[in-house]
Amino acid sequence: MNYQRPKGTNDILPGESEKWQFIEETARLLFGDYQYQEIRTPIFEHYEVIARSVGDTTDIVSKEMYDFYDKGDRHVTLRPEGTAPIVRSYVENKLFGPEFKKPYKVYYTGPMFRYERPQKGRLRQFHQIGVEAFGSENPSLDVETMVMAMDFFKQLGIRHIRLVINTLGDKETRANYRHALIDYLESHEAALSEDSKRRLHENPLRVLDSKDKKDQPIVQGAPSILDYLTDTANTHFETVKKTLDHLGVAYEIDHRMVRGLDYYNHTIFEIMSDAPGMGAQTTICGGGRYDGLVEELGGPAIPGVGFAMGIERILLTLDQEGVIVPSAVNLDAYVVGIGEATNMEVLKIVQAIRGFGYSADRDFMQRKTKAQFKSADKQGAQLVLTLGEDELSQGKINVKSMKSHKEKTFSLEELYQDFNEIYDEMLTFIIE
Repeated sequence: MNYQRPKGTNDILPGESEKWQFIEETARLLFGDYQYQEIRTPIFEHYEVIARSVGDTTDIVSKEMYDFYDKGDRHVTLRPEGTAPIVRSYVENKLFGPEFKKPYKVYYTGPMFRYERPQKGRLRQFHQIGVEAFGSENPSLDVETMVMAMDFFKQLGIRHIRLVINTLGDKETRANYRHALIDYLESHEAALSEDSKRRLHENPLRVLDSKDKKDQPIVQGAPSILDYLTDTANTHFETVKKTLDHLGVAYEIDHRMVRGLDYYNHTIFEIMSDAPGMGAQTTICGGGRYDGLVEELGGPAIPGVGFAMGIERILLTLDQEGVIVPSAVNLDAYVVGIGEATNMEVLKIVQAIRGFGYSADRDFMQRKTKAQFKSADKQGAQLVLTLGEDELSQGKINVKSMKSHKEKTFSLEELYQDFNEIYDEMLTFIIE
């Protein structure tokens, strides 16, 4: 049988995995600057945690979840997104307690799972980086969250991006807008797609997110939620816009943007890529405020705001913008062994060098001397140490700097006592 990876998944191989590490490490460093700490939640969750948070009528819950009953007859699901599990953890571990700093800021990275048609930048097992901040209603926190996401892309070297914002208002706003939207959509019901007909009464805001070509002209004429904002909701959104203006952050308003999850309210945003070749997958980050979700999962009434971004989409964007990801592969020393008698001593030398905190490698394939030198060159070794049977009998080793081509012989005793001195001395040749 020809075994292949499951449909909608990818093997991330060496050479590619370094790009993932670069993205993840950039996120860790930047989010740390903003005082976010890492949280890790289980890859599977109780079905009800996701259904209550994301919404029963969303495509994620109704069509895309990898849910099953385990051997204890518990209904569980592979997590389709990161926020609901984190809110569950926030409530379960009482992270809202007075001993914890507010806002409580966390970030996460890891695989998510949705059963959908695989396409460029969209897989069944995909990977997200995201952040959540709990405990503040301040619109400035909404803005800080957006700015941090924009900062992240700039740190990666991604330039062709734009920030798009909207508001979903508060409960009263949503109720008033829902009635107006249903009235409007009912007058066009016959022309709607089957999915949108189903959503019309279950969750009419989902119709605004429809990608079906039949629905597009109808959606374009739909009333704007901005016309139904309560004073409270309008004040919050106006403050967000003024704060973005004050910081000199460019943005667009799209009053039809709703996001794909039911828990959002007030500010929502997406960061779009304008890089050529991105196709339909132009959203590379999305998020917003979800006041009420902590309460929905059994906690106190505590507001929250966050975002998520797909690593696969980020990689696609880096590729389309021609960003060269810096290589993290670094080899300080390569030890060449000449003759069978040197085999054990070469391994001892390599281990000693590693013990001093340097990266080191050697040949394990019984290659000839010339091939070993080629391997050292190909791996970009800073120093090449050569040990032949004569050197071994004399207790010496030859060290060569690959950049300056200067060579010097050291005793093995010197190497074992302090390789740092040898390394520093050979690198001063490069500087000179």
